[in-house]
Amino acid sequence: MVSPVPGLPTGLVVGTYDDYPAAQRAVDFLADQKFAVENLAIVGSELRQVERVTGRLTWGKAALGGLATGAWLGLFVGLLLGLFTDEGWLAIILLSVLWGAIFMAIFGVVGYALAGGRRDFTSQSVTIAGRYEVYCQHQHAEEARNLLAKLSLQTGTTSPG
Repeated sequence: MVSPVPGLPTGLVVGTYDDYPAAQRAVDFLADQKFAVENLAIVGSELRQVERVTGRLTWGKAALGGLATGAWLGLFVGLLLGLFTDEGWLAIILLSVLWGAIFMAIFGVVGYALAGGRRDFTSQSVTIAGRYEVYCQHQHAEEARNLLAKLSLQTGTTSPG
């Protein structure tokens, strides 16, 4: 049985795939065949962190980002506070949005100033794997390989593993 605690799975590799959707299709196929999928794990390897630069960070963007974040946070707090009052709940919500926006805009500008020009850009990061392996517990590995070979024949792809 696969341990509920995160860590490297035990068992044998029954399929190797170039992308996650292909590995997911393989596990989905095994589930459709009534295979005991709780004995499987998908493991990504050859990990790379990719950071895509999306733009230049300026004083205005730092303030605007803080303002937007503060407005959402203020809306959330205002809605919570508004639940506990019978009168003036709209004023509470509006003031919470306003004060949240002002506070976080200031916080955004101060944070940008404290960075001292060390990170004057915005970006998005993602971790991707070069390949994905489907692991299966030893006692069920042969059955999984046989079923995945049928999938390869149906889709015309190369044999898994």
